[in-house]
Amino acid sequence: MSTLSGRTCLITGASSGFGAHFARITAAAGARVALAARRKERIEALAEELRAGGTEAVAVAMDVTDEASVIAAFDAAEAALGPVDTVIANAGVSSPGRATEVPAEAMATLLNTNVLGVFLTAREGAKRMMAAGSRDNGRGRILLIGSMGAETPVKGEVMYCASKAAVARMGRNLAGEWVRSGVNVNVLQPGFILTELADDWFGSEAGKAQIATFPRKRMQPIESLDPMVLYLCSDASSAMTGSVITIDDGHSL
Repeated sequence: MSTLSGRTCLITGASSGFGAHFARITAAAGARVALAARRKERIEALAEELRAGGTEAVAVAMDVTDEASVIAAFDAAEAALGPVDTVIANAGVSSPGRATEVPAEAMATLLNTNVLGVFLTAREGAKRMMAAGSRDNGRGRILLIGSMGAETPVKGEVMYCASKAAVARMGRNLAGEWVRSGVNVNVLQPGFILTELADDWFGSEAGKAQIATFPRKRMQPIESLDPMVLYLCSDASSAMTGSVITIDDGHSL
């Protein structure tokens, strides 16, 4: 497992699911951790849990769709923990349904969160890294959380899959733009993992029937992402940028 000792990592969508899990593993690897989410009461509790375990941690309110909120959250994180050199842009939403029936307003919310929100988070993080000297030290790390749905159709998730395809392309383009500025940008695309976002569906009879169609007839364990997440956030990944990596337990096969 890669060490993150000496790093300050800001994680969006940290109030539950992937984000909360990533906060715990980056803290265990030695990072200072800034937890960002709209539901500040949830991240306050997680920050307290991490501090009790010896991690420097802070909770910052952030609406990823609002640039002023993103900037204020980075300001608060850096005031508490010092310069942010690692960002996991994880915040995302889903709005399942048939393409002919999902309301346009729900689609706008999805795209604002999953695409604009990822961009605003990555951009502000890169600005901070460059200002702190990433061009010289090469320590900037940005990890965008995508989905296997970027490449594999998922029934009832047309716009979610489209948004994650945009994240994959965004990651490649940002990596190219910042490659000489010491900021590495990579994209991780998981498969179906049980989180609050998916619990209701996969607990239903239809969801259980879908699991039975997976090659290994199971949900992907969230821990299967840990080694790659920690590697991409660490000094060890200095030569890795612009990569789009699918780890999905074979769900896309």
